[in-house]
Amino acid sequence: MALHWIDWLLIISFLVLSFGIGLFYTKDAGESTENYFLGGRKLPWWLAGTSMVATTFAADTPLLVTELVVKNGISGNWLWWNGVIGGILTALFFAHLWRKANIVTDVELIEKRYSGKEAAVLRGFKAIYMGVFLNSVVIAWVNVALGALLKVFFDIPDEQLLWYIAGAMLFVAIYSSLSGLIGVAVTDAVQFWIAMIGCTVLAVVVVNSEQVGGISGLKAKLPAWSLDFFPTISSAEGTAQSLSIGVATFLAYIGFQWWASWYPGAEPGGGGYVVQRMMSVPTEEDAQKATLFFQVAHYCLRPWVWIMVGLCCIILYPDLPEQDKKLGYVMAIKDFLPAGLKGLLLVAFLAAYMSTIATQLNWGTSYLINDFYKRFITPQATEKQLVSSSRIGTFVIMLAALFVTAQLSTMEEAFKFMIECGAGLGLVLILRWYWWRINAWSEIAATLAPFIAFGAITYLNYLQITNLQFPNSFFITTIFTTVVWVAVTFLTPPTANKTLVEFYQQVRPEGFWQPIQSQLQLPKTPSRLPKLFVAWALGIALVYSMLFALGKLIFMEWSSALVWLALVVVSMLGLGQLLRKKE
Repeated sequence: MALHWIDWLLIISFLVLSFGIGLFYTKDAGESTENYFLGGRKLPWWLAGTSMVATTFAADTPLLVTELVVKNGISGNWLWWNGVIGGILTALFFAHLWRKANIVTDVELIEKRYSGKEAAVLRGFKAIYMGVFLNSVVIAWVNVALGALLKVFFDIPDEQLLWYIAGAMLFVAIYSSLSGLIGVAVTDAVQFWIAMIGCTVLAVVVVNSEQVGGISGLKAKLPAWSLDFFPTISSAEGTAQSLSIGVATFLAYIGFQWWASWYPGAEPGGGGYVVQRMMSVPTEEDAQKATLFFQVAHYCLRPWVWIMVGLCCIILYPDLPEQDKKLGYVMAIKDFLPAGLKGLLLVAFLAAYMSTIATQLNWGTSYLINDFYKRFITPQATEKQLVSSSRIGTFVIMLAALFVTAQLSTMEEAFKFMIECGAGLGLVLILRWYWWRINAWSEIAATLAPFIAFGAITYLNYLQITNLQFPNSFFITTIFTTVVWVAVTFLTPPTANKTLVEFYQQVRPEGFWQPIQSQLQLPKTPSRLPKLFVAWALGIALVYSMLFALGKLIFMEWSSALVWLALVVVSMLGLGQLLRKKE
C-alpha cells in the first residue's frame, strides 16, 4: 500500500513525540528502582488507569474483535466481555489490599505472605517464568499481529517480517529503558487517545460508506443474529445462531474463566502490570479509582469502534477465507481511507503496539531485577546499579521475545497456552488474601498442576485416545488443579506465625483470619464483605449496562437505550453510596 507524504509526516511526528517523552523523563527514572518501575508512587489515578487501558489495546485487539464479530456477531465478544466479573472483583476487593502491601511487584508479595525456602524458590521461579517466559509469549503474540498488519500494509515477504518487528521493538525498548514507568505511562496516555481517535475515524468512514449505507443500511444488510448482544445458547457447537457456542462453552466464559484461569492483565485478584499501576499511585483510594476507571474504559468506551468495523466487514468482505477474517479491518483501512487518514490509522496501530510492548518490557524487567537479580544475585547493589541493570534487562527481555516470536506461528497458540496452563490457579491467588491457611506449597501446587493436566490431555489427544478440546479440557484441568492444591494445603504446614502476623498487621485483610486476630487481641469490627459483595454486583451491572446503552444509542434503538441508561444511573448511584460508606 503506497503512503502519501502526509501519512509519512504523521508517522514520523508520532515517533519523534514518543521518543521525546522518553528522553524527558530519563533523569527522574534513573534515581531509584521505585522511580524506574513505579514512577515514584506519584502517578495520578487517571493516568495509571489510562495506562492500564492502553496496555490492553494492542495491535492485535481490533483484529481479534473483527474476527469475533465476523464469525459470531456482536455476541461473540463474550469471549472477553466475561472479564468484567473478575475486573470489578479486583477493583473492589483487592486494589486497596495491594496498595497497603507497599511492594514493587506482585511477585514480591510471595515472601510477604509466605515463609520458608519454598517461598523464596516460588518467588525466584515466578520472576523468571512470568517476567521472561510468559512475558515473551505475550509480546510474541502482539508481534505476530504487527507482522500481519505490516504484511497487508506494505506487502512485506514473510521471511523479512521479523526484521521489521525487531526494528519496532528496538525503538520501544530504547525509549522505555530510558524513561521507566513514568515515561511509559505518559506515552501510554498519548498513544491511547491517538489510537482511539484513529479507530473512531475509521468506524465513522466505513459505516457511512456507499457500500454500507449508514446505521440503517448496516442493520438492513446484516443477518439478524449478528446484531444480538446476548448469545443464543445452543445445545451443540456450530449452529448458525448468534454466538455459535454450546452450553459448556458459555458456562466456561461466565462461570469459570474469570476466576479460575491466570491470564496477563486479567489475573484473579489482580497481578502483573495492573498491580504495578496500583502500586504507582499515592493512596489506596487512588488504586481503587484507577482500577475501576480501567474496567469502564476497557469494556465500555473502546469496543464499539471496533465492533462497528467488524459488522461492516461482514458486508464488505464476505468471501475472505476463514483464517483471514480478522484482516478485514486492515482491508477497510486500505480501501476506504484517503491520504492522511491512512497515516492516522497506521499511527493508531503503532501507538497500540508501542504502548503494550513498552509496558510488557518495563513490567517484565521489574520481575527480573527486583525479584531475581536483587533478591538472589546482588542483594547489596545500590539503587543506581539496579537502575542500570534494569535498562540492560529491558533489552534482554526484548531479545527473548524476538526469539519466541520467530517460533510462534499463530496468536491462537499463545492464547490457548495461557488459558489452559493457568486453569485452576486463580482461586489460590484470590484466597491467599482471605484465608490464613493458604501457604507457599498451595501456590506452587496450583502453578505446576495445570501443566501436568494440560500435558497429559495434549499427549492423550496426540495418541488419539481422547479428543478433549476447550472447554472440556479447561474444566478437567481446573478440577484437577483445585483438588491438588487443596490436598497439598492440608498436607503441608502453614506459613510461619511471625510472617502471618506481620502480613495481617500491615494489610488488615478480612475473611478467615481468626487465629491471627485472636493472637493480636484486636477488637471485633463489623465486616465490610457483605457491602463489598453488593458493590461488586452493582459494579458489574454498571459496566454491562453502560456497554449495552452505548450500543443501543449507536444503533438508534432509543427505547432500549433508555432502559440501559436507567440501569447505568441506578447502579452508579448505588455503587457510589456503598463505596462512600465503606470509606
